Amino acid sequence: MKAPFNIDDLPAGLAEQMEPLVLRVLAGNPSPYTYSGTQTYVVGGDQDCAIIDPGPADPQHIDAIIAAVGGRAIISITCTHTHRDHSPAAVPLAQRTGAPIIGCAPLVIDDDGPRADEAFDTSYAPDTVLTDGDKISGHDWTLEAVTTPGHTSNHICYALLESGAMFTGDHVMGWSTSVISPPDGDMADYMASMQKVHDRDDRIYYPAHGAPVEKPRQLVRGMMGHRKQRERQILNQLETCPKTIKAMVPDMYKGTDPRLYGAAGRSVLAHLIDLQARGRVTENDDLWSLCA
Repeated sequence: MKAPFNIDDLPAGLAEQMEPLVLRVLAGNPSPYTYSGTQTYVVGGDQDCAIIDPGPADPQHIDAIIAAVGGRAIISITCTHTHRDHSPAAVPLAQRTGAPIIGCAPLVIDDDGPRADEAFDTSYAPDTVLTDGDKISGHDWTLEAVTTPGHTSNHICYALLESGAMFTGDHVMGWSTSVISPPDGDMADYMASMQKVHDRDDRIYYPAHGAPVEKPRQLVRGMMGHRKQRERQILNQLETCPKTIKAMVPDMYKGTDPRLYGAAGRSVLAHLIDLQARGRVTENDDLWSLCA
């Protein structure tokens, strides 16, 4: 069955064939930060498969994943990173199926960001941690780890070598740019990771949120340009006088849902930290200003 074009019409729990080796199962956790919800991918052929981003520990979603797997062996339960909308189902899924958890490293830090659902998953406990270029293989498929720190320091994308697809988690999404939230989110790392995926020749991206990206390099170029534009906006904001992040966000994000101002502020902070490291701005008592 061909995947529908309009992602807003896709029901949670239904397994949909995106291409011969890829099934998609949408979790029922839509929000201003997850769009229509977390997309779990079941990757593999008739004999075995991997599960990418099992999502929240929602029993109905776990049941839907197991139904999508059918009678196949699960080679790995694989996470792109450990925010709570991506990895908490890994442990209960492993307990039910006996499959190993193979993928990104565990990461738990104090997170003072605005997202309740973006806190790090403390239950995540991988059997094997992948590094750049490591592979997970089944009967007729191979996933290669592509480390992409930035959104989080432990973020990994996974390239399906047989088809040219890449599963991009939150690094590149199909509906919005990624939130870069310090202290773990790092804008310099994110931009380097964006350049890294831009330099590849992947055919299509399957993100954890939003529609498939059919022109990956074009989108990545646009996203990198968008970040550079945000940097210029920040420098322009500080030309007249020192400002707080709270004062900058409404001017910089006109038309944005105010519920997202907190997340926008985290990305502004990430830009400012990067600019500070490069000697462009300085901070004093929450007031940011241009360096003399």
